[in-house]
Amino acid sequence: MSEKLCTLSTGDEVYFYDKSIVICFQGKRRVLSTSLYNGGYHEDFTAVYNYDAKQGAGMPCEMLADNYVDHMQLISQRLALDPEKVSGMSTAASMENVAVETLKHKELTVTAIVTGGIETNGGRVGDPADYYRPQEKPVKYGTINIMLVLDCDLVPGTLARALVTCTEAKTAAIQELLEGSKYSQGLATGSGTDQTMIVCNAESELYLDGAGKHSKLGELIGRAVIAAVKKALAKQSGLTPALQHNAFRRLKRFGVQPDGMWEAFHCAQPAVIKPQYLVAAEKLACEETMLTFTSLYIHLLDQCAWELISPQEMQQAGQLLLDILATQYNVEKIELRDDDNDDMLEAWKILFNHIVEFTFKA
Repeated sequence: MSEKLCTLSTGDEVYFYDKSIVICFQGKRRVLSTSLYNGGYHEDFTAVYNYDAKQGAGMPCEMLADNYVDHMQLISQRLALDPEKVSGMSTAASMENVAVETLKHKELTVTAIVTGGIETNGGRVGDPADYYRPQEKPVKYGTINIMLVLDCDLVPGTLARALVTCTEAKTAAIQELLEGSKYSQGLATGSGTDQTMIVCNAESELYLDGAGKHSKLGELIGRAVIAAVKKALAKQSGLTPALQHNAFRRLKRFGVQPDGMWEAFHCAQPAVIKPQYLVAAEKLACEETMLTFTSLYIHLLDQCAWELISPQEMQQAGQLLLDILATQYNVEKIELRDDDNDDMLEAWKILFNHIVEFTFKA
């Protein structure tokens, strides 16, 4: 499948072909790229692109050479682009799930072109990591890839500030979805392999010297990127507010999942078969009362981890929330015995299963 996706306000044409989204420049552009392939600041590029490296469902990503840079040079040739005059990003996200968001203010136009998914690679900055190879280049693929086109002229420093604003916006979008890290109990701030390209129009008569949060350009970058990242995540993996309206989704980063809950329930109630339990548990996890108070309960764990409240304050407030849930569902109250995460989570699991048990008796 090949098609022209759109023509940008800069006159640049955006095409989808050979599993790639390519922005073909129609004039001089300044580009700041985080890619390992022709990354950094450039003024002589003719195009930038985002490439889907999957070979097929369940198959590893395609590699045409022994290292990432040589591989991307071959991909550029396959796309009929000059390998020395482009920068490209690879991803396992499908280009069909691209999200394009354009915002305008007077003469200024900002367009964010985003693909992404963080279901398997989402992480929080500062999470434990084990990748450290000073003498080798990584062979990794970005999972939230952003191409941001600014129809104005910027000096390199302001272009770099635009990159910071863009990154903050990506993180804001993920935080608003409350997606958890796959490597810690924290909320994700991105994936471990995200990549971004910022393009500004060096031929534009509109010159701006600010791209931070106090500037109109920064505002448009933030709004466009937040909207595009959310749309891309929804299209790629169904990550939406509706999907997140589930206590198990919120607790996944703490290791609380239906299968583990079932094992504990089955020990106490062997007459209930697993599918019966799972149906009842998933229904309960999505109920407004359960989801709302569980969300508040989880936030206590986060605030304690961030040292905004003490463990004792977490326990005290957590007990109040557990008592409210017990009263709302007419089951026996559970007492928190300690002021740590393990006891907080265990108490919630016991209460939840008591409520499920009550539904079978009702």
